[in-house]
Amino acid sequence: MADSAIETLTAAHVARGIARLFARNDIWCLAEMPLRNGRRADLMGVDPKGRIILVEIKVQRGDLLGDGKWPDYLDYCDRFYWGLPPGLDRSPLEGDGYRPDCCGVIVADGYDGEIVRPAPLRPLAAARRKVEVERLARTALRRATVALDPHCAPWGTPE
Repeated sequence: MADSAIETLTAAHVARGIARLFARNDIWCLAEMPLRNGRRADLMGVDPKGRIILVEIKVQRGDLLGDGKWPDYLDYCDRFYWGLPPGLDRSPLEGDGYRPDCCGVIVADGYDGEIVRPAPLRPLAAARRKVEVERLARTALRRATVALDPHCAPWGTPE
């Protein structure tokens, strides 16, 4: 891929590539999922065993280096990944501050993705996982309903 193509990749492109990678592996995800701590996960998914996967997407080096909030996501997932476009320098993710012992790395473009460092399993307590999976399901169902009928948007609990 040419350097200019790398520079034009957006978070949406990376998210689509990761979603395709996940779909092939029977992991279904939702973009921009609000968490109970006030943060918003770029992607939140559930694997075939009901485990929660979060992905934080970074498309620019400065954004990656300036992200101090990412540890706030770890209490809401069984696996955590960084999602990056091809060509973005991944070396900062090898440093202790980015905890490579508990964070995986996925490289993706608008067409596909590849896990370049698997995320270790850090199991959530069963009660927390249940709450988070139910929140994810309700958010996905609300989004689908409002997409079918925008008149439903004012009802229920918005994200």
